[in-house]
Amino acid sequence: MQIRARLSMSADGYVTTPNGWPALTADPSFVSGQSHGIREFLADCEAALMGRTTFEPALTNSRWPWPDLDVFVLGSHRPDGTPDHVTTDSDPVRLLEKLRAANRGGDVHLIGGPRTIGTFHALGALDRLELVVLPLLFGGGMQLTPALSPEAGLTFQSQRALPGGAVEIVYSCRGSRGDLPGKPASQR
Repeated sequence: MQIRARLSMSADGYVTTPNGWPALTADPSFVSGQSHGIREFLADCEAALMGRTTFEPALTNSRWPWPDLDVFVLGSHRPDGTPDHVTTDSDPVRLLEKLRAANRGGDVHLIGGPRTIGTFHALGALDRLELVVLPLLFGGGMQLTPALSPEAGLTFQSQRALPGGAVEIVYSCRGSRGDLPGKPASQR
């Protein structure tokens, strides 16, 4: 089992639009559940892990967004209308234990914003960070850091161009980054 976060960001580094919407929703080529490599990503996933803020809008959707995935939600309370098959817990360590106990060998899609991703990374549970960099500039919005510590050790795994001009970049999140040098490499 690998816990994999996949999120989109503008070319100037914002994971949300200035109005707070996920960056991907601003891309004219976005098709929910179909575009930007999401189908290939989900093919190996058996569960979705997210925070309550990401989960709650699904309760009023016309279709359940995770029909083929077990759903685990980190939140201080179980929102009204939460289906019985959804596992919730206010403690990330306990929720992670429940997720691992239920796992049948597939990967986990960590869905959410920087705070949720940062929480599970701090626990050493985030295995891969997959970024879809969009050919858009926002000039504002929410950034992935500081919620995800700049000391995070990222090791490049792969990249590919996606239709519409976006680029997918995949990193392993194991290890930690060393100190940044005081000078550029060319001046050492």
